[in-house]
Amino acid sequence: MLGMNKYTREYIDACRARVDADLAAYRAVAAITRQQPGGEAALAALETTFFNNMTMLLDYYFVNRLRTLEGKDGNPLNEVRVNANSLLQNGGVLATTHAVAMESNKGDKSVKLVPAKTVLGQEIGDQVRITEAEFVRLSDAYFAEMERRFAE
Repeated sequence: MLGMNKYTREYIDACRARVDADLAAYRAVAAITRQQPGGEAALAALETTFFNNMTMLLDYYFVNRLRTLEGKDGNPLNEVRVNANSLLQNGGVLATTHAVAMESNKGDKSVKLVPAKTVLGQEIGDQVRITEAEFVRLSDAYFAEMERRFAE
């Protein structure tokens, strides 16, 4: 597929609706699980796995977005891409996009992830363990940035 420089608002809204539905499903299961003996521990084991996977899905919805329009300034689009690539290609250790190819956990210096300016505040080398609250903040910022840069 060719790189995408625009996505329809309908497509962006549909992706956001799918994320919202998955989040609602997680919250429903979490509410029931918390009431069970050992439920908090079970939920703690599930939470980061679920939201790490949701972050990869978020990236996949728009995987063909043009990097030139995405920028390299550490915006939420970069942050989601870096987290997804780190989960898929770097054993869950945060590294900028080309870390595996460069055989370095420091990765591609062209993406500027400054922790104080990112949504999650992660440092290169941190283990990616996204919580529900973090995912909500990240996905909200991601969709806002997607709309700003790519919506037709």
